[in-house]
Amino acid sequence: MKFSQALWAIITGGLLLAFPVLSSAGSGKSPDGFQGYALNRADEDYGYLRDPALRADIWDPVKYIPLNRTGSWYLSLGGEARERYEYFNHPNWGKDPQDSGYFLQRYFLHGDLRMGENIRFFSQFQSSLENGRKGGPRPADRDELDLHQAFLDLKLNLTDAASLTLRSGRQELAYGSQRIISVREGPNVRQSFDGFRLMYRSGEVRIDGFAAKPVQTKRQVFDDGPDNTKALWGAYAVLPFPLLPGGNMDLYYMGVYRGKAGFDQGAARETRHSVGARLWRTAAPLDYNFEALYQWGSFGTGTIQAWTVASDTGYTVSSLPLRPRFGLRADIASGDDDPASHDLQTFNPLFPKGAYFSEAGLIGPANFIDLNPCIDLHPADHLTLIFDWDFFWRESTHDGLYNNAVALVRSGRTSDAGYIGSMSQGQLLWSIDRHLSFAVIYGHFFAGRFIKESGPGEDVDYLSTWLTYKF
Repeated sequence: MKFSQALWAIITGGLLLAFPVLSSAGSGKSPDGFQGYALNRADEDYGYLRDPALRADIWDPVKYIPLNRTGSWYLSLGGEARERYEYFNHPNWGKDPQDSGYFLQRYFLHGDLRMGENIRFFSQFQSSLENGRKGGPRPADRDELDLHQAFLDLKLNLTDAASLTLRSGRQELAYGSQRIISVREGPNVRQSFDGFRLMYRSGEVRIDGFAAKPVQTKRQVFDDGPDNTKALWGAYAVLPFPLLPGGNMDLYYMGVYRGKAGFDQGAARETRHSVGARLWRTAAPLDYNFEALYQWGSFGTGTIQAWTVASDTGYTVSSLPLRPRFGLRADIASGDDDPASHDLQTFNPLFPKGAYFSEAGLIGPANFIDLNPCIDLHPADHLTLIFDWDFFWRESTHDGLYNNAVALVRSGRTSDAGYIGSMSQGQLLWSIDRHLSFAVIYGHFFAGRFIKESGPGEDVDYLSTWLTYKF
């Protein structure tokens, strides 16, 4: 199928799917007590279903299965399926084999055992499959069947409002806007960690301490294990910030070790420390997300000094048709000053979300400057249209271009150009009902001078659509 045919089929199908919701949005309210499905399904709690009056959904009989007379011991079952199609024209700007499109499938099934208020065991299985991609699956495309999460929670109630929980085992980690630590939702295989997490909760105050190793994705059945060449540790605090109306503050420290880290200047052992702060607000009309981070440590025999600053500001005009949100994202992350020096200034995003700038994942958050105006439109309560145009430059023309895994995509030694290019993108996101959601995204990357001079330098067309069912 040609790209133009695939694009027309997906867009037409998406509009046909979306059309009924324009007249029916808002019907079918969620029953009292349901808070929506969380990004990490381990963050959900269905204890409210102890009240029979709140059991309204078809899946409620398996969301709360009482195991004792009082119902304080119960089992909750859940899962999800995502069927996804992707199409690239000139992937990696023409460097990779040309694809006519491929399918990605991802399935989750989990069980949550609550033994009173203080003891809990959670387990989740993942199966991620790939079909039809030329060159075979990428590292995060395929994992036939494995244990994605399996942890034990031991909770201590300090006061009526404060608690301390020790979580040990395999688990997902996600903090803030997931610029640094993420579940990697975009790619087919999500990220989890083996280790320990100590969680303090008191009202709006949340403080975590953690020490873990990332789980290494392997493609066969039950063969995933901790990556012993890497380690992550740190602390993350979320606090209210009363100086700004509706404001919140995140403060954090994170350390990472990589036995062999590769950058444009070469590969060596890396030990990196990061301290950061984030100010954010999600309530309309004005929402914002400002974050700054500084890094230091060692890279081989050299030292590390790196940094990043990010912002995402939006204003929603509810009085206008389609309730538009006008937004502007602006980010910068340091690059290496001199590839001949042992010292390193390239920012390391640690374990970022896989779709950092877009689902296409062409560019990762290291050695870059980007400016991204966008507009969100809401034709109906459950339907969102997003249009944006992202412009990219290298922060340092002495450093290369990296992807989301901090792997070098293009060396900076073949061109002194700063401008990488730009990507225009349109998205349709539809929450069909409580369980089912649909998305379609099209983007076009206009190759800039650096891409063309480091060659090959073709423009890239990207198309992706997926349907997700959760219960």
